[in-house]
Amino acid sequence: MAAAAVGVLGLLWSWLWSERFWLPQNVSWADLEGPGDGYGYPRARHTLSAFPLAVVVFSVRLLFERFIAKPCALNVGIDDSGPCHVKPNAILEKVFLSVTKYPDEKRLKGLSKQLDWDVRKIQCWFRHRRNQDKPPTLTKFCESMWRFTFYLCIFCYGIRFLWLSPWFWDTRQCWHSYPYQPLSRELYHYYIMELAFYWSLMFSQFIDIKRKDFLIMFVHHLATIGLITFSYINNMVRVGTLVMCLHDSSDFFLEAAKLANYAKYQRLCDSLFVIFSVVFMVTRLGIYPFWILNTTLFESWEMIGPYPSWWLFNGLLLILQVLHVIWSYLIARIAFKALIRGKVSKDDRSDVESSSEEDETPCTKNLSGSNSSNGATWVNGHMGGNHWAEE
Repeated sequence: MAAAAVGVLGLLWSWLWSERFWLPQNVSWADLEGPGDGYGYPRARHTLSAFPLAVVVFSVRLLFERFIAKPCALNVGIDDSGPCHVKPNAILEKVFLSVTKYPDEKRLKGLSKQLDWDVRKIQCWFRHRRNQDKPPTLTKFCESMWRFTFYLCIFCYGIRFLWLSPWFWDTRQCWHSYPYQPLSRELYHYYIMELAFYWSLMFSQFIDIKRKDFLIMFVHHLATIGLITFSYINNMVRVGTLVMCLHDSSDFFLEAAKLANYAKYQRLCDSLFVIFSVVFMVTRLGIYPFWILNTTLFESWEMIGPYPSWWLFNGLLLILQVLHVIWSYLIARIAFKALIRGKVSKDDRSDVESSSEEDETPCTKNLSGSNSSNGATWVNGHMGGNHWAEE
């Protein structure tokens, strides 16, 4: 029985690491065992070093949020007390938990008669009750500041490294002498650090603020880890560095917009989101397909020819491009509403309502001049940037 199990595991292992899948024709794993230069050739075992590094990254994050991000948040006026608790009401609580968190006009009028409360007071109760279950803005600010800092630092490191790399200026260099392309120290550190960061996100998302897009982000992190690991094992690291740097180029603008939103610097938030939108679309709809996909699909076909892992790698990159188109559409729709209409309807808001200005509006404020009938909200003459910053 044990011998049979060992045999099955051996077959599975040989299938998983089949040279005919991972490597071009006439290339074997033994050919890549040589030292090469610098850190040698990429090996699958190298990726294991990302796990202890991910623990280090997470530990640094905790220290960063505690001793750097939190003082910054308090310095810009973010309250550390969290949302206030509403006065308990059994009838409204039952409706909130069992029926709806967003009562319509008909239900509001019915509750108004039942409780002898003003409709505005009931609306205010539901707004504060929703906020009561939300994570504090301070926590969200600290998370975003950590991501902003990492994305900005890793992008600066990546662009500095790639600026001196020949394949940054001539993408055909990504395939010259492939797969006999030894690692350099900078390339190794860049790859493993990116992999460690996404592993830290993979684990930390179970203790971070829970959002409605939890499953989507889980799949996103898993796919990112898969692509980074896959490209490292079959030594497509040169083009992999281009992909990583390209994607990092817009992420820190989005996190910066969130920071401005949480700090209630609305004009800065608007401006940063517009910059993020432009950079995102230029890089994901312009540079990515005409620069990255051009070299992975056509230049690599010409220089090394297709093989099984080549097909899979390009398939994943094409799926990523489909996601770019979908995300660009959503970003463009939000930006259009922000810049042209200047408002966004309640139905278009994120279900999470993270840092929602409408829900945080004090009950005593007269909203008749600032709220439309469908719940649209204005902030300092601008659309509430919190909506699209969170999306």
